Amino acid sequence: MSLAERLSTIEYEPWSREASPDSRQRKMSFNPVGTWTPAAHEEPVGAFEVPQWKRILQVGLAVVYCLFAAGVVFGYAAIKPVLVDEGVYRDYCTQEELDNNVHVCYAQDLRLNFMFTIAAVSTNVVALPVGTILDRYGPRVCGMIGAVSVAIGALLFAFAWDMKPVDGYIPGYLFLALGGPFIFISSFQLSNTFPQYSGLILALLTGAFDTSSAVFLFYRLIYQATNGSFWPKKFFLAFLIVPIYIVVVQIFVMPATSYKTVGELVNQVEDASADAHDSDEEIEDLSIVNRLREARRAHRESVVSEITSLLGTRDGAEQTKKEEKKKNTSGVWGALHGRTAAQQIRSPWFILITLFTVVQMLRINYFVATIRTQYAWLLDDYSKAIAINDFFDVALPLGGVIAVPFIGIVLDNTSTPFCLGLLVTIATAIGVLGVIPQTWAAYANIVLFVVYRPLYYTTVSDYAAKVFGFATFGKVYGLIICLAGLFNFAQSALDALTHKAFANNPIPVNLILLLVALLIGLVMVAFVWRKSRIIHRENLEDDAEDAREVLMPGANGWGTTEYGSLDAVANGEERRGRRRNEGRELSPGGN
Repeated sequence: MSLAERLSTIEYEPWSREASPDSRQRKMSFNPVGTWTPAAHEEPVGAFEVPQWKRILQVGLAVVYCLFAAGVVFGYAAIKPVLVDEGVYRDYCTQEELDNNVHVCYAQDLRLNFMFTIAAVSTNVVALPVGTILDRYGPRVCGMIGAVSVAIGALLFAFAWDMKPVDGYIPGYLFLALGGPFIFISSFQLSNTFPQYSGLILALLTGAFDTSSAVFLFYRLIYQATNGSFWPKKFFLAFLIVPIYIVVVQIFVMPATSYKTVGELVNQVEDASADAHDSDEEIEDLSIVNRLREARRAHRESVVSEITSLLGTRDGAEQTKKEEKKKNTSGVWGALHGRTAAQQIRSPWFILITLFTVVQMLRINYFVATIRTQYAWLLDDYSKAIAINDFFDVALPLGGVIAVPFIGIVLDNTSTPFCLGLLVTIATAIGVLGVIPQTWAAYANIVLFVVYRPLYYTTVSDYAAKVFGFATFGKVYGLIICLAGLFNFAQSALDALTHKAFANNPIPVNLILLLVALLIGLVMVAFVWRKSRIIHRENLEDDAEDAREVLMPGANGWGTTEYGSLDAVANGEERRGRRRNEGRELSPGGN
């Protein structure tokens, strides 16, 4: 067995066409399109070429800046009360509302929520160009763009009070949102600093992203403790420390190019053609050419021991067996592998998961933006609504961190139809609890919500990888998330509907979202379950056709082997080759 065969099964290579996604590769992100590929113009670096202490430092520093900058805008529910207290968009209120001392008037609430809607949409849409920039210019440039974006956002927000009548709040929050994907996605390649622990590193980065929503929570606590003296201008000017820190770290510590995956290193080592360079033809002395090629070969072989040391002694064969088991368990693995992105996008597999993602992302962001106003109406007690909002601010980052390992276990050990059914069940329960005007229902709703949110994002990315494959993952999954993000503009329409048509009663809108999500979810689960049964039956038929006929020794004379008849083996290979070349026929309801 070659080095490539022994080691390539355990590397972290997110967009590999052969690798099976497991819990280590999943990220609980708003946009899992953000995997990475090597920079196009600079050669990636092998982890063994960088001192161990520096790689440890790089991972640690990346976790810190992801914690403070990757997903801060999703702590909107925590900072919204501060903005209300500071009178942001208060001038949008009517004179009658001001005379009645309405805590949050309709137009003010709509404008504040629109600020979050813009941020949520841009966070998903920007992930598409982030991948291109990362591939072309590397993680350092990508990280610095993110830092500059965060700095611009912080400055705009800090001086928004002095910029009137120009609105600095929406563009400020927008730039804070845009910086997140640049910072977070460019950090994924650090999982290759220690391939043995790539899962742990990804979990740390993911946990930092989810916990970053607590930044605004801590600020709000400080704001309240100081009776508002530490007002937003002071906070956002102090927050400039974060982008400055990111720039310094990117320049002096972080790699300019992505770390090589183990597969890239192994291919380099086993590619004997690399020993000969085109420049060798310009050297007339053959002895010099031979010495150069021998030195290159010796260097290439020395990398083998470095890679083995980097990976440790993990058993590649056992890893392969585990990956194969996960593929078989999913029930949908390879459903549309090998198809073009255009073919995949036209299939019911894509249409149903896109519709489901659009509705669920809209529900999630709508709830985050309106939780306090919803429960103020449902419970008819603003103090209780504040308490529920405070609980949500703490539960949101904690729920994501706690749920990570359990999500991995569920996705690795259950079928995709089961996972989708679980999503629909939890989403329905959240919808039901969301219209019950009781305090216990509110807290139960939040507990389910903070677990459901990361499960939903991770399951959708897992579905895309298993059904569509990694060859088209970026295009197909990116389109799903991009469309879902764009449809989040409908959140403003839902706000207007709630305030105007239903007199601030959130129940009708929540019921509409619940019923639409339930209908789409049931159709999707039924479709995927039926197709998984078909795929399972076809796989059994393929295995039966390819089974080698075992004959008694000498029963068929010289035309037998210890594995069976030569004709049976040849026929099996011919069938497999024909299936690989032709594939299954793609139809509107096909696999």
